[in-house]
Amino acid sequence: MVGGIYTVLSTRAATLKKQFGDKLIFIGPDVWQGKENPYFIEDKTFYPSWLAYTAENYHLYIRVGRWNVPGKPLAVLVDFMPLMQRKDEIYGHVWSKFGVNSIAAYGDYDESSMFGFATGMVIESYYRYFKLGKKNEVVAHFNEWMTTFGAFYIKENLPQIATIFTTHATSIGRSIAGNHKPLYDYLTEYNGDQMAYELNMVSKHSTEKVAAHEVDCFTTVSEITAKECEQLLDKKPDIVTPNGFEDDFVPKGRAFTTKRNEAREILTTVAETLLGYELAEDALFVGTAGRYEYKNKGIDTFIESLKYLYDFQDMSRQVVAFIMVPAWAKGARADLLHSLNHPDSKLYSYNRKTTHDLHDYYNDRVMEALHWFHIHNNVNERVKVIFVPSYLDGKDGIFNKSYYDLLIGLDLTVFPSYYEPWGYTPLESVAFSVPTITTDLSGFGQWVSATPCEIETGVGVIHRSDYNSYEVARKIALMIYNFSNADKKLVTLIRKEAYSVSKKALWEHFIEYYTRAYQLAIDKKNKRLKYKTAIV
Repeated sequence: MVGGIYTVLSTRAATLKKQFGDKLIFIGPDVWQGKENPYFIEDKTFYPSWLAYTAENYHLYIRVGRWNVPGKPLAVLVDFMPLMQRKDEIYGHVWSKFGVNSIAAYGDYDESSMFGFATGMVIESYYRYFKLGKKNEVVAHFNEWMTTFGAFYIKENLPQIATIFTTHATSIGRSIAGNHKPLYDYLTEYNGDQMAYELNMVSKHSTEKVAAHEVDCFTTVSEITAKECEQLLDKKPDIVTPNGFEDDFVPKGRAFTTKRNEAREILTTVAETLLGYELAEDALFVGTAGRYEYKNKGIDTFIESLKYLYDFQDMSRQVVAFIMVPAWAKGARADLLHSLNHPDSKLYSYNRKTTHDLHDYYNDRVMEALHWFHIHNNVNERVKVIFVPSYLDGKDGIFNKSYYDLLIGLDLTVFPSYYEPWGYTPLESVAFSVPTITTDLSGFGQWVSATPCEIETGVGVIHRSDYNSYEVARKIALMIYNFSNADKKLVTLIRKEAYSVSKKALWEHFIEYYTRAYQLAIDKKNKRLKYKTAIV
């Protein structure tokens, strides 16, 4: 799971499955070997002879089954690790053939590239074994720089397959933003190659840029990222394919009410046990979530906004802010768990802020910010902040609920992103009828409204630039204040408005962009092959 990319692929699977049936095949890395894989349902009756063919001719071990998501599309898992022994040879070949510079590679580059290369081999094996030939149009769609080596493999070995590459964010753009450099006001002055050297991103940038130029169709997920691509990758996307959503896992009717009540109950129980005192019955539960990109995701701005709530002297309602961001956590706090299991025992600890133990409290950015803004969670403080630094997969040890099972219990969410090509977290929020605040630097925020809008519309969109984080934090505080003062009738209306926004972003509305992208890729491929034949 890599951020929102997993959500993009898994939620659109059902819609594509209706269109293509089992002609739609997903390929993923087989990283659950020896352990139960909750996301994959293996079926050994699927194509056993093809598996043997792939093993004999490509020396790759693959498994076939169903991806355990709505639609349950065909899925192939490939063990790419044997290619690690050949990585230098492969890097050298891709350098000589396409000019991808892998010399400066580090971190996750090796595994990602070898997985990508393996996907190309799997696609070729499938194509040749089943003799798809000229009667079938085949499109290979590669997502993010981690899979680009598959596109290179197909381009060289099977040019009759049309290729698409989607970048969900440019590696350089994300790095510029994450390194506190002004991205937007200065964008037209940046050179992607130069910045790659400065930020030690040469290899990732190289493979991403080359793929954008080599594939038949290059796409990205929003207009804001399209501008980034044009400047930093020297390639304007052929089409923008915005991220849709499926709400089939959002409970309906009575089940929704039950789930929401359960979520509020456990959020309240954990909060009161951690804080050591009871919360007001009308406490406003506000949350943020996502990857721990402190600046890019606007976590810093969100925390700052909470301090400004004290400027509203007539605000009497308590605010409990949950920061659900996986950090460097050891695991569930044993003392908190004991108090939760034994309600009569109090929690004796100076730490009233985190639900899980951290490896390094003193250098954690969230903890530093809470200290800086003097947010101590004392009983007389209007604002309480609870840091949940664990991945919420239902097995975190404290809540033992998934993120969605907690999200439904919130009153309001805040995602004031500085760098956000799309922004699934606010979209997920409104799908659960939880109003949200975001910025116009996110693709989702721009899609919702071309101009700033208030929380009464269901999605509050705040203008954000390179230098106005103070104004953004102030505006967030004002929106939270206004929402806290809204009566029940208005809150119900705002929740309905939020949900209506999510309905407009369903895949049934957005899948047409992918259909157009597939056709663009096929047309480009046919033109390319026709031109090559003419040259020969």
